[in-house]
Amino acid sequence: MDPVTVVVKKLREGARLPARASREAAGADLYACLPEDITLAPGATALIPTGFSMALPQGTVGLIYARSGLALKEGLAPANKVGVVDSDYRGEVMVALHNHSDSLRTVTNGERVAQLVITPYLPGVFVEGEPEETERGAGGFGSTGKK
Repeated sequence: MDPVTVVVKKLREGARLPARASREAAGADLYACLPEDITLAPGATALIPTGFSMALPQGTVGLIYARSGLALKEGLAPANKVGVVDSDYRGEVMVALHNHSDSLRTVTNGERVAQLVITPYLPGVFVEGEPEETERGAGGFGSTGKK
């Protein structure tokens, strides 16, 4: 699959462009761009700047996910579970990082704090009406049982 081109503008000295760790990696690592370390108390959330803005191609969205190692080993993951960067957003990309652990956690300049996955999306046009019936119907959480 051919990669899409994303124009990135560094906004701060020391900012790093997103980078994929391997050729087949779906996500590109996002790096903290900090003037000084940030220490998060247990249960605390902090906005971590990346030091860059970008122009995603129209029809795509940037989804910010946790880095599995950071989440598993340090208890640090995006507070909103998945961040959304719209293709028309031109501000600095920030990561709302939450400390899920029971210990102080420190984020340092240049540390990989999340990963960005670029994906196409289908815009919805919402109209009022009667949804078509399905076999499942209104069955919600757990309604399809265990297999």
